[in-house]
Amino acid sequence: MTDSSTPRRNPLSTAPNLLTIIRLCLAPFLVACILENRFEVAFILFVIAGITDGLDGFLARVLKQGTTLGQYLDPIADKLLLSTLFVVLTYKSLIPTTVTVLVFGRDFAILIVAAVMYAVVGRRDFGPSIFGKANTLAEIMAVAVVLLHQLVTAKWVAVLRLIALDATIGLTILSGLHYAWIAAHRSSAQAGGSAPQ
Repeated sequence: MTDSSTPRRNPLSTAPNLLTIIRLCLAPFLVACILENRFEVAFILFVIAGITDGLDGFLARVLKQGTTLGQYLDPIADKLLLSTLFVVLTYKSLIPTTVTVLVFGRDFAILIVAAVMYAVVGRRDFGPSIFGKANTLAEIMAVAVVLLHQLVTAKWVAVLRLIALDATIGLTILSGLHYAWIAAHRSSAQAGGSAPQ
């Protein structure tokens, strides 16, 4: 007989997942602030979102509250927030259209490849690579510096903005090619079975 006296924890009630949900809820407020040119508030909200992003992973490890929901929800929250901000900042002519098109093109291609691999070979472990993580960091820095540039007109901020956008372009292309190589390698390995010695 199984012991049903211990209630199962609701994954939505864990501290890491609550922080992730807060980050999701910040997105519409960030968009509204940018559209209304309230960049100081937008920058503060984005910093808060970044803090929650760092805290949720830290708390998941320290409190041992990692959940399957959190493993999916955290990257979804990051990507939804960043993608939305890239679109809005492009609409406001603060981020070049080319950068946003590359970012969305890469994400769409990865989504298609992951779906095909799951359908064909049943693989689910298509996690982020080191280049993918670096690309996400570059996107975060790009948004942060673009917002900061609306508040501080110092030359070093303008230079940092260009560096962050160039890094986003480079890492978007590099990580996209790396994901394509991983997908091709795994597909060929699955099709050919064990490699010859």
